[in-house]
Amino acid sequence: MTSIAVIDYGMGNLRSVSKALEYVAPDKKILVTASALEIARADKVVFPGVGAIFHCVAELQQRGLTQVVMDAAANKPFLGICVGMQALFESAEENNDTDALGILKGSVPKLPLARLGDLSLPHMGWNNVKQCVDHPLWHNIQDNARFYFVHSFYVKPEDQKLNAGICNYGLDFSAAIYSNYIFATQFHPEKSQHDGLQLLKNFTYWDGKC
Repeated sequence: MTSIAVIDYGMGNLRSVSKALEYVAPDKKILVTASALEIARADKVVFPGVGAIFHCVAELQQRGLTQVVMDAAANKPFLGICVGMQALFESAEENNDTDALGILKGSVPKLPLARLGDLSLPHMGWNNVKQCVDHPLWHNIQDNARFYFVHSFYVKPEDQKLNAGICNYGLDFSAAIYSNYIFATQFHPEKSQHDGLQLLKNFTYWDGKC
């Protein structure tokens, strides 16, 4: 049976994510785990997150999970969600710049208030996502489908070819990125109803190939 590890590092909508995965893939084994060994043994890995990257990275280090997360992202189907996407990059504009995992090149700046006009921070609610690539995780999801966002920071990849999806909230930003075994979303698929569940279902059957 295919096993999917949902990384428990003390942050993230673990119950929502795990229940959504169980719903779309009853034939898969879903593990919510803080065990480096279980994460290493899993066939696929989900890296959720809410809050600050500073705390995310600190908790991974404290729990001895940093290396196993980096190994998983390099070697098996890997889904990052929200802060779990942001933490994959090099640094964030938090606490006078916070070092992140550096798996992907790029930064995580704060959404600029000057560009938002009447819009507010955090960016919270439903927005359309323009698909940039024909990726297996977009299977059966229409272009410009709506997904649920909650964030004040956004990913700015050094290589724009990493963009799998774009959203506009005062400016265009990366709503989803992909690289080899990695697919990650700024939005929360577990809170995005039908299309979010479809994306999670697609992930549970994805072999890591584009």
